[in-house]
Amino acid sequence: MRLGELKIHDIRAFLLRYAQTKSRGAAQCVVTALRSFLRYLQQRGEIAIDLASGVPAVANWSLSGVPKFLSASQVEQVLASCDLATPVGKRDHAILLLLARLGLRAGEVAALTLDDVDWERGDIIIRGKGRKLARLPLPPDVGEALVEYLRTARPDCSTRQIFLRSRAPIGSFGKPSAVGDIVRSALRRAGLNPPHKGAHLLRHSLATNLLRRGASLVEVGQVLRHTQPDTTRIYAKVHIESLRLIATPWPAGAR
Repeated sequence: MRLGELKIHDIRAFLLRYAQTKSRGAAQCVVTALRSFLRYLQQRGEIAIDLASGVPAVANWSLSGVPKFLSASQVEQVLASCDLATPVGKRDHAILLLLARLGLRAGEVAALTLDDVDWERGDIIIRGKGRKLARLPLPPDVGEALVEYLRTARPDCSTRQIFLRSRAPIGSFGKPSAVGDIVRSALRRAGLNPPHKGAHLLRHSLATNLLRRGASLVEVGQVLRHTQPDTTRIYAKVHIESLRLIATPWPAGAR
């Protein structure tokens, strides 16, 4: 087909096919690029009509998704997948516990330094989004895993970051994505295959399982260190028992 023969239904058919196999963000990028390209073609005289104005937008409703999470028993499977007889297993176990018990983000785990842990007070300093500092209590199992790693598995290194690469050159993780890789490996060992496999999966799992144990959305927001209540609101979608209380009865018992 020549450019001059393009019709609006050709554009829409292409976007429909593309959006079925790609993420919402990728589809939005293609829509933006396509509109620009069609305007350029019209200015060049390659097409006679304004096709750009007929390119449909990609729906992007706020809070339209549902958080992906693991059940409490699946989280324990992931933690148990680490081989605690090896240095790497001890390191990964400590990292996974920080993600699962405190809901840390990948970047927050990678940024932790030896100076951030106050052993006397039993808490830990977290460098969150926007360079905000938070002091969180250190759960006993997390503290024990950190001690075991630091005493018996962490390589000798001048770097102050707690968690180091296991292969030369020894040093801190180059990118926070290394923490996500550790989660993906643990999921594989545990025989789990959720739709999303990054470090945020354990953060979502913590929030969801807290709600299921009776925590309020406000309390979950405090644990996750959300600055805005709207950020926590999405977890209401996975609190099935609460949703049942406000669901409208099906009319006349119809199915």
